[in-house]
Amino acid sequence: MFDTPIDAWYAWLGLSVATLVVFGVVTAFPATPAPDAAGLAETIDQVATSDYDTTARHPITARTVRLGPRRVGLRNDAGTTHATLAYPVVPVVGGTPLARVLRGAAPSATFESPQAFARAAETARERPPQWRPAGEAVVVRRLTWAGVDVTLVGTVSDGELPAVDAAVRSQARGERA
Repeated sequence: MFDTPIDAWYAWLGLSVATLVVFGVVTAFPATPAPDAAGLAETIDQVATSDYDTTARHPITARTVRLGPRRVGLRNDAGTTHATLAYPVVPVVGGTPLARVLRGAAPSATFESPQAFARAAETARERPPQWRPAGEAVVVRRLTWAGVDVTLVGTVSDGELPAVDAAVRSQARGERA
């Protein structure tokens, strides 16, 4: 007697609106999770504290990355995450001599002297961090050359991964860069 007749037009209209609201909320959820900056920071810190020359690769799902001497940031459609590093690193930008060293080249083949290598690392540390397009992975390489001890951090794309993997394998065999 006091029930709403289900054939009333306003009941169907309310049900349609409720369905659209639920559909809108569900489709607004991100399809991918936010990137894992804490996991990246852990990988960087593990390499930075190594007693030996070490190279590691950490896959990322970010579209852009922000690398600084003490912080990392990752961003994709699902959000932005940041993490603080326990040890200072040298953020490397592509197309530089430090990028060649990061990807496996020997510093002695890339720089004229250990002092030039140290200056390049210091200049890279002082560069203000910026959001840059991310590659497929972040590569971390810790090395020492004639008393210059650095941990290089930068992104690489799929095409560059075989060279980085070869550098990792040669370090595992004990070959020095």
